[in-house]
Amino acid sequence: MNPVRRITGNSGTSQVKMRIRIFMILVLLTICFFFLDIFLGSVTIKPSSVLKALFESGDSNVQTIILKFRIPKAITAILVGIALSLSGLQMQTIFRNPMAGPYVLGVSSGAGLGVALVILGFSSGFEPGNIHSSGSWMIVSAAWAGAGAVMLLIMVISARVRDIMTILITGMMLASGISAIVSILQYFSNETMLKAYVVWTMGSLGNLSSGQLNVLALSVATGVMLSIFSVKMLNALLIGENYATSIGLNVRFARMIVFASTSILAGSVTAFCGPVAFIGIAVPHIVRNLIRTSDHRLLVPGTVFTGAIIMLISDILSQLPGSEHVLPLNSVTSLIGIPVVLWVILRKNRNSELF
Repeated sequence: MNPVRRITGNSGTSQVKMRIRIFMILVLLTICFFFLDIFLGSVTIKPSSVLKALFESGDSNVQTIILKFRIPKAITAILVGIALSLSGLQMQTIFRNPMAGPYVLGVSSGAGLGVALVILGFSSGFEPGNIHSSGSWMIVSAAWAGAGAVMLLIMVISARVRDIMTILITGMMLASGISAIVSILQYFSNETMLKAYVVWTMGSLGNLSSGQLNVLALSVATGVMLSIFSVKMLNALLIGENYATSIGLNVRFARMIVFASTSILAGSVTAFCGPVAFIGIAVPHIVRNLIRTSDHRLLVPGTVFTGAIIMLISDILSQLPGSEHVLPLNSVTSLIGIPVVLWVILRKNRNSELF
């Protein structure tokens, strides 16, 4: 037997075993941090009381906190982590840009404009108490409408424009223009409504009703299925659009699938939880360096688990366990994501082979 082939085979087997161990660890960490997120919070509850609330009939107040607040919030954290991380992975691949994130096409900005129009633009027609909540269906509907409008515009442009960088620049220009409109609305809004909008921009995982959580779960599941469907297309696009075309891939169709998936994932999260920063940029890089591959058959599931873990950790830290104070979610995700982004920039030459 050829010794080179034998060594290569042994190395490949070792790599497979290592990746299996990594995925097993990711699954275990997801489960561990899910339960930690339930056990820890701004209100200190004994572990025995938490267990009673989960498996027995314990104190009614504790049961309310665990079953009505902490468990739904932990589930929301998992869904948000999955959605933002997957959309970031897809954007970085299709644009071949390590700094691309789920909001690069202006979808999040469109959602933010919808919310701004409700809170700031029509503030005279609504009472603050009726709309001062990221869980309000009025705000969610406005965010979806804004995100959907931008998505449709980008898809129309994508159908007419072949150059992917032109689409990227167009998305960035749309985001800048939308931000300018929001700034004008902020300038002319009253103090109460401006505060309501600023609170929404900080992000939150705890304002969803059971019905809204079900809709978010369905939206994320749809986006994940589209991501799985596009795995082969993403692997082809990773080499370049010319190569993808040469093997028979319909590049425009692939773009539309990826854009639709990203818009559903990022738009739904923004609608229900507000804009959550840096998770979409940071997590795909963590996964690539953890698994050491650019194959999306491995990157997609790795990103799902890692995104859920990072978001659960962010939620735990934002609660400041044992303290009465709660940090804005965006502050925590930024503190986690910014070092990763800086690390990517410093190691750009080494990572460039992945794009």
